[in-house]
Amino acid sequence: MLLNYIWVFFIIVGFVFSLIQLVFFHNSNIFNLILTNIFEMAKLGFDISIGLTGLLCLWMGLMKIAEKNGVITYLAKIISPLFSKLFPEIPKNHPVSGSIVMNIAANMLGLDNAATPIGLKAMQQLQELNPTKEKASNAQIMFIVLNASGLTIIPMSIMLYRFQLGAQNPSDVFIPIFLATTCSTLAGLISVAIVQKINIFNKILLFFLSSLFLLIGIFIFLFTKLPSEKIQTYSTIFANFIILTLITLIVMIAIIKKINVYETFIDGAKEGFNIAIKIIPYLVAILVAVGIFRTSGAMDVFIKFMKYFFEIIGLNTSFVDALPTAIMKPLSGSGARGLMIETMKTFGPDSFAGRLSCIFQGATDTTFYIISVYFGSVGIKNIRHALGCSLIADFFGILAAIVVAYMFFA
Repeated sequence: MLLNYIWVFFIIVGFVFSLIQLVFFHNSNIFNLILTNIFEMAKLGFDISIGLTGLLCLWMGLMKIAEKNGVITYLAKIISPLFSKLFPEIPKNHPVSGSIVMNIAANMLGLDNAATPIGLKAMQQLQELNPTKEKASNAQIMFIVLNASGLTIIPMSIMLYRFQLGAQNPSDVFIPIFLATTCSTLAGLISVAIVQKINIFNKILLFFLSSLFLLIGIFIFLFTKLPSEKIQTYSTIFANFIILTLITLIVMIAIIKKINVYETFIDGAKEGFNIAIKIIPYLVAILVAVGIFRTSGAMDVFIKFMKYFFEIIGLNTSFVDALPTAIMKPLSGSGARGLMIETMKTFGPDSFAGRLSCIFQGATDTTFYIISVYFGSVGIKNIRHALGCSLIADFFGILAAIVVAYMFFA
């Protein structure tokens, strides 16, 4: 129901702003621009879904093999003590625990193309455990919020864009992004825990979380010891090595256990194709609504209002020039990426606004896209507190990004 209100809000506000542009600013081309954008966004939604089809078939096929050869069950057993606290609805050693671990690991390594198909598989498995098929379960909401918080330790694409635009040290946003995205993830996790009455101070939960962030901190420390020009190279090699090793291990274990790898892969790939078809309408819907809101000028007005507000209360408004990226990120990943590049081109990649836009881009994930695609793939209509908790994660991620940007670059 909440997504319904948001979708309608984007369209109506976009229409009102387009009328204002026509009547008061005599922009006779505004309706043409919006209609053109609507068609472009609808095509983009379809193109993304079709482009995702191959990846879905690949990863769903591999996940099917991993399911059959016991790899996912093994992962589920290892992570069971933690998940029994975070996801009390999931039965002990259920295969979905392994899928969630692989999804989160792929996100942390910046492997978006791998994370989404695995995440859709996990959502499908969670739906099988869901007693009310059109209403999101607590486990599904926790999973969505962890995805929307966007915990990433290798922001490879951001560093690459900074390098292409001539940044003196493309990796100087590496640690700030990690700090901001960590705050986002913790805020999202705590907000869900409060709503679902999960004891966040449980000894097992605290041990796993502290161990995880200690390992991430060590990883970050080791990477920062590398020469700046080598970080991109080594992080790419590391990420690619991890994913290729994973694929090879899944296949080799299946061969050892005398599983028909090819036929099992094909069975999983068929599931991937069906999921890709299901998400098309949900993706088209959210992209069209966001496109109308942005093209009408409503987003620009909001940014100007924010700048005026912060000036009145006497705050430093240096961060406002980068805010479009922060506001767009929950709505559209490609839109936020475009705004990040635009900000770096306008103010310079090594400017405060340029660096902050990169931190915004890496601090959180595309909340509305994730909610639309993941819930849409299993037919969930009542998302309950999923969006609210995800937006809390986004808010704290954005706030942390601003704070660390002033700490590192002001």
